[in-house]
Amino acid sequence: MKSTNAPVKARKTIGARTFSGLVLAGAAAGLIAAGPASAKIEGDTIILGSAISLTGKYSSNGVDTQNGYNLAVKKINEMGGVTVNGKSYKLKVQYYDDESTPARTAQLLERLIEQDGVQYILGPYSSATTIAAAPVTEKYQVPMIEAEGASRALFNKGYRYLFAVLSTSEQYLASAVSLAAEVAEKNGKKASDVRVAMVFENDAFSQDVRAGVVEDMKKFGMQTVIDDKMPADLSDISATLTKVKALKPDLLVISGHNKGAVTAARQIKELQVDVPMIAMTHCEGAKVVAQFGAASDGFLCPTQWAETLSYSDKYFGSAADYDKLFKSSYDGYKNVPYQSAQASAAVIVWKEAFERANSFDTDKVRDAISATDMETFYGPIKFSEAGNNIAKPMVLRQIQGGEYKVVAPSKYASDPLVWPREAMY
Repeated sequence: MKSTNAPVKARKTIGARTFSGLVLAGAAAGLIAAGPASAKIEGDTIILGSAISLTGKYSSNGVDTQNGYNLAVKKINEMGGVTVNGKSYKLKVQYYDDESTPARTAQLLERLIEQDGVQYILGPYSSATTIAAAPVTEKYQVPMIEAEGASRALFNKGYRYLFAVLSTSEQYLASAVSLAAEVAEKNGKKASDVRVAMVFENDAFSQDVRAGVVEDMKKFGMQTVIDDKMPADLSDISATLTKVKALKPDLLVISGHNKGAVTAARQIKELQVDVPMIAMTHCEGAKVVAQFGAASDGFLCPTQWAETLSYSDKYFGSAADYDKLFKSSYDGYKNVPYQSAQASAAVIVWKEAFERANSFDTDKVRDAISATDMETFYGPIKFSEAGNNIAKPMVLRQIQGGEYKVVAPSKYASDPLVWPREAMY
């Protein structure tokens, strides 16, 4: 995905005039909203606020998230908006750019709540920035529905105002471990014979992904042959990949958001790394197929959502319908990132909660969010007491001939696994 230093211009919006009210363009200091909202409700418009990564290292996924928020806002408004006490209201999102910096996220949320009067928050992009955001929304007792912070660390603090529509991060690559065990046993080996190499970014999300992998490896008695951290700038993992070529593991697992995925895919191609099974987060967001072609074939890519799954709702129709609408609404997407889909789902939860609460009182709305139990195009959403979604599974897709095919768990699979990986360098 292209760098997005001019975040909104990097994609075609759904009609420039349509979104002129959604994103109030600003310039200085990276502020995307111009002028404070006088209150949480402006006439017939409900203001949702978000500090999101539109520049910095998470910017590409930040724009994906913003596009998902905006698409859902547009769809809900077209369908009549939100009805509270018999009156219809439109939704609008007030954005600030947190520059992919957690401290900035917290600062901007303080501004949204204290200065701008926004009482309903859509989460930022990434676990690191969401971890910074949660204490702020908790302090002001303002509900936040987030779609991009998957770290388990968010859900063991007793937060009452934090709700996440996505599955938690320890689940992301666990299915790859189970799949490696299944393949080993089909080929006359023991699961405990599987040798695993790992390289992860040193951030909350990726280290949680690692924890899930390690936990599942222990269940099967698998062997760790490499356990490395990516450099802080995520720009070079050739030292790890050189070790991979020498030690020849059965499974290589990688997580470093979009930039880490681009680095890994590029250097796997350059070094012609030949591993039977490679599993990597953020394949779609990093556009590894577009950038690296047949060298990315065989990558296993965990996803929160896929257009082939049999999910549907009254807003977007089926998962396939959402996929089609998103691609027609925004240029440059061959595959819709799950980050966009789950962002849209978060907006739907807000809409439903306002209507079930039939109130704008933040505690009543918070209780309505907590009671959410619904089906969406993105999957089922039901929150635990801790605020995480306990109803939706992760799935694993494999890049096959440049296309993403669901291969695990088997009950969701649309295609068989290709093993060993057959990439073309």
